[in-house]
Amino acid sequence: MKNNMKLTPEGTKDFLFAECSAMDYICGKIENVFVSGGFKRVITPGIEFYDVFSIPCSGISQESMFKTTDNRGRILVARPDSTLPIARMVSTRLKNSTLPVRLYYKQAVYRNNPTLTGRRNELMQMGVELLGVKGKRADIDILTTAVKSISEVADDFRIELGHAEVFNALSQELDIDEYFKERIRATIESKNYSALNNLLDKLEPCKAVSAIRSLPSLFGGEDVFDKAAQICKGTNAESALEYLHDIYSDLAPLNLGDKLIIDLGLVQRNDYYTGIVFTGYIEGIGDAVISGGRYDELLSEFGTPMGAAGFAIDTDAITIKHLSDDNVSYSDNPDVLVFAEDGHEIEAINYVDELNKSGVKARFSVLPSIEETKDFAFKRGIPEVKIINGC
Repeated sequence: MKNNMKLTPEGTKDFLFAECSAMDYICGKIENVFVSGGFKRVITPGIEFYDVFSIPCSGISQESMFKTTDNRGRILVARPDSTLPIARMVSTRLKNSTLPVRLYYKQAVYRNNPTLTGRRNELMQMGVELLGVKGKRADIDILTTAVKSISEVADDFRIELGHAEVFNALSQELDIDEYFKERIRATIESKNYSALNNLLDKLEPCKAVSAIRSLPSLFGGEDVFDKAAQICKGTNAESALEYLHDIYSDLAPLNLGDKLIIDLGLVQRNDYYTGIVFTGYIEGIGDAVISGGRYDELLSEFGTPMGAAGFAIDTDAITIKHLSDDNVSYSDNPDVLVFAEDGHEIEAINYVDELNKSGVKARFSVLPSIEETKDFAFKRGIPEVKIINGC
């Protein structure tokens, strides 16, 4: 026997009965939100040309992609992200569409994570993309869609909201190259305050350096804006802060309370995002389950410049959490198992259909005898066996 015949590759797994039912439930809840918001589903290929993801602002390293070649020697990758393929699609097949375009997806992405990190290499994602429009109304639409989506599948959640241009504007005032800027950004993203201070100590003291040093601590409710206004006063970050405050105020009717948090240390993939950025968390799940924001420069890479915003949801993580809830059951057992004596099989199948239509979960027994049927029902915990014999 081959050594790997009974294994799945690292970072992947088989999903069985209850897991599939739970995933269908979670995805169905989220999909209803997307559809009611006017988003239309699209599916992109599971393999794409490497070129789609090699653009500088992609934020996806080539080491994290699964690569192969086609029969012409061109490099292909297993889809590591859904937004970039959708940008490719919009710039080609949908380039003559009336804008804005509302799209959503439900498909797996593949990441070649380092061995033994415990991270999944294959994960199911759902998400939306709102393309061809900029401005506050579009941002509010995306944010409220994210809130509705996460609230459909969890009660105890929080949304952290920031703006990419706060860090970008401050870093532009420093005499540093892109490499050094990325090192600073990465330390803020990872909340490595010691490393951040070490990097900033190498720079000449100024207003921007002081403001960047404070970004990770600017986390909380509306009072964050007062603190940030003082720290960033006189810098180019002021306009981004004002816009973010407007967005925060406009979301007040949602009555999110402490579920909506301002986080000015939210600086992931800043070469990708150009405006608002946000992440969503659910109690009991360590990593973010929602990540998104505005990325107005992305479509320019495909020759079709336009405003764009969206987010992705890690439905795998939500499914696993949902399965651990004590009050949730995804048993596929029927209420009634129907056995047909010889010659009465069609009659029994029709009876099963009638029961299911009436709301009683029923299943036709394919076992050859009533004894085996009863034994199966006992082992599976099926409460009733019905015999159809024409009498």
